[in-house]
Amino acid sequence: MFGYVRPSFDRLNEAERARFRAVYCGLCTTLGKRYGFAARFILNYDFTLLAMLLSTGEDDRCKECRCAVHPLKPCTVLCENDALVLAADESVILAWWQIQDAIADSTLLRAIPYRTAAFFLRRAYKKARVLRSAFDAHTKAQLAMLSALEREKCPSLDRAADTFATLLRGTAMHLADETQRRVMGELFYHLGRWVYIVDAADDLARDVKSGSYNPLIYRYNIQGNTLDSDSRTMLCATLDHSVHCMAAAYELCGRTHYHAILDSVFYEGLYAVGSAVLAGTFRKAPRSRREHHRKNGKEETR
Repeated sequence: MFGYVRPSFDRLNEAERARFRAVYCGLCTTLGKRYGFAARFILNYDFTLLAMLLSTGEDDRCKECRCAVHPLKPCTVLCENDALVLAADESVILAWWQIQDAIADSTLLRAIPYRTAAFFLRRAYKKARVLRSAFDAHTKAQLAMLSALEREKCPSLDRAADTFATLLRGTAMHLADETQRRVMGELFYHLGRWVYIVDAADDLARDVKSGSYNPLIYRYNIQGNTLDSDSRTMLCATLDHSVHCMAAAYELCGRTHYHAILDSVFYEGLYAVGSAVLAGTFRKAPRSRREHHRKNGKEETR
């Protein structure tokens, strides 16, 4: 996905950070074991969140291992479980279709890196497609709808965001328990909406320069390459609404030993990332000790 979903690391104690790293490394190991070394390059925080949300805590055994990133010092890795397997399978499918979408939207020259990525991921995708055929068909259909909206330069931010939100809702379709499926579906719907809008805001200047579609250009009648103050305030309210809906669904989830990490995502991390993106500082100092946390439309320095 996009890498916008991350805990507020500075608010976690060392044990909680270690627990997060174990899940992150566990997902990396699961991707490598199921789909080969190349699949590890699609690892991100977003599907690590999915693995933690789906974990019951009953089968969270860890082991020590070494890898290419940590060849000398062993790291603690969460052993493969159902949550990691689902996250790995769906990671591969979503990455594949995002690559295909990028190829379709790029010139022949600019598509070379995406075609290279598709070449190395093709075998993994074919395997994941068989294992999660319903999610594969759902993802393909939603991205096709999104591409159609982009081609017609749809001025509705809600229509475009809803399409990607519906795509992410599908990550819960394989859950056996109906209540869990509904709760997770609602959570990931609003997460998808938030991710789409944050990504649009993050790419705004680049899209204006390249002439690429960006719904914010049409929604707020942008003349330059930045949002004005009023537009930024409205977009803050939109993002906050999505986070509030996510948090409401999250409150219905069972508490596991990942709750401190997940709390930091839904009650602080998403606000911090959204604020940094709108301020134009995201990725410049993503783990700064001096964080800006936006809440209820106001910004606090911590």
